Amino acid sequence: MADSPAVGTAPPRQHGTREAVLFGGVYGAVLASSMVAALTQYGRVTPAGRRYDAAWLLVTALASALAHGYAHYIAERGPHRRWDVLRTLRDEWPLVTAVLPTVLVLAGAGWEWWPAKGLEYPAFALNIVILFGLGLVTARWSARRWPIAVLIGMGDALLGVIVVVANAVIK
Repeated sequence: MADSPAVGTAPPRQHGTREAVLFGGVYGAVLASSMVAALTQYGRVTPAGRRYDAAWLLVTALASALAHGYAHYIAERGPHRRWDVLRTLRDEWPLVTAVLPTVLVLAGAGWEWWPAKGLEYPAFALNIVILFGLGLVTARWSARRWPIAVLIGMGDALLGVIVVVANAVIK
């Protein structure tokens, strides 16, 4: 039994791509909405302020991905190979990817592609659409019929709204 783990250790848990994409997508969309709400609270509505907000959102997403990857590595501590920690961190790419549309919205305002004022509403709507899409996709992957999948997507989007609003109220 050379392939079995040593007594008292568990084999490292492999996160499926689907699970990682969904987790990272949901977390990233909620993070982006919460960050835009928090950053907008300070009243930066100039192009330079929006570029600054875009940079901070990207830095926050990278830091969150690093924290999640590190937490997975520690939580699944066991006999790891040399580069497993880097692979674990790399697997957090969906979180950063889910934040990129909001970074683009903020950066676009910073580059004066559109007005810098009032972006929190389109950014919030964009992230709710992302949550709806993720809910719809997971429901379809679970062999749900289209009407049920749409309802599940709407429910997931509503839960995202509740989480973002609760997060904004708490802060």
